[in-house]
Amino acid sequence: MSLEAEEMSVVDHLTELRRRIIYVLIVFVAGLIGGLFVAKPIYLYLIHADQAEGFVLHAFSFWDGIGMYMKIAMAVSLAISLPFIVYQLWAFISPGLRPLERSAALRYVPYVFVLFILGIAFAYYIVFPMALSFTITITRSMGLEETYGIAEYFSFMFSLCIPLALLFELPLIVMFLTKLRILNPLRLRRMRRYAYFALVFIAVVITPPDFISDFLVTLPLLVLYEFSVFLSAFVYRKQLAEDAVREARYVKQEEL
Repeated sequence: MSLEAEEMSVVDHLTELRRRIIYVLIVFVAGLIGGLFVAKPIYLYLIHADQAEGFVLHAFSFWDGIGMYMKIAMAVSLAISLPFIVYQLWAFISPGLRPLERSAALRYVPYVFVLFILGIAFAYYIVFPMALSFTITITRSMGLEETYGIAEYFSFMFSLCIPLALLFELPLIVMFLTKLRILNPLRLRRMRRYAYFALVFIAVVITPPDFISDFLVTLPLLVLYEFSVFLSAFVYRKQLAEDAVREARYVKQEEL
């Protein structure tokens, strides 16, 4: 009977997970539709920004314009959906959390959007201009005629901006996992060299092959990691203090 009850519990969990995935898809599609309405003003801003000046963008297929609007709409939808996705993740695992952990983890959700926007801003205003300037300089130094497609331009932009924006969520992820007691500052410090290697590798992959660009992207990522360790230590110290209070209360009840 216990095995049957356990199987039912697994089925219930999978049903709950499917329901929350459907919710996420509904919000993402709604954000995608809303993103299409704001795609044109965003496009006009991006196309008239300093990064886009100095060359003309071309459409090489009938679908380039629609594809560009869809990329912008998907980025908008991702920014809108990300906090909801995190909330649904929290709602799925919250029954297994203690009330204090449940309320503390819920407070992280609004900051998901803030960090995503900060990551987008950092990538677009700092990393993307460097990468674009470097590639254009190389092209012109080779004497090549510049003919840029709009699809390639926005693909290049989003391939830099979206991964960096997601990497800016690292402090929140670390705090959340520390709250669940999956990570702690001691473990993060022990794996620092591997984390540094992974972050440097990511920075090298998404930036032009020159030392300055690599350095300017790697440095903020390493700072983000160290900031994550600091936040993990802050959460961990609070957990130890709460455990000490709980243990002292338990000992006192035993003595009575």
